[in-house]
Amino acid sequence: MLKLTTSGVKIEVRTKYEEGISSPVLNSYVFSYEITIHNTNDFPIQLMRRFWDIFDSSGQCREVEGAGVVGEQPYIAPNATYTYSSACDLKSARGKMSGYYTMKNHFTDQLFIVQVPDFQLEVPFVLN
Repeated sequence: MLKLTTSGVKIEVRTKYEEGISSPVLNSYVFSYEITIHNTNDFPIQLMRRFWDIFDSSGQCREVEGAGVVGEQPYIAPNATYTYSSACDLKSARGKMSGYYTMKNHFTDQLFIVQVPDFQLEVPFVLN
């Protein structure tokens, strides 16, 4: 598990290769990831936007940007957590995701950036 704290918001990431829905013969590799967001601040926050850079060892790079995550813009009270799961497909057995969330301080309405730790997407048999 990877962890990173930015501006009082701790992000934890877990990844998994989804062998059952991947098709290496068709260059389709699916990875799921679970992200837990822990608000250690003394004020409530809301996740407004997300931005991802997705790097594929096949040479492809793409950006994903939009409102919230998995169709939600979660409100996270002080000392509370929010966990969600999502997935990413690659054309090769290795890749990486990096990105950040734009959060809103609900006391001041000020926006701030929270970094997500870069995480690797790797098919286990590639590491052998």
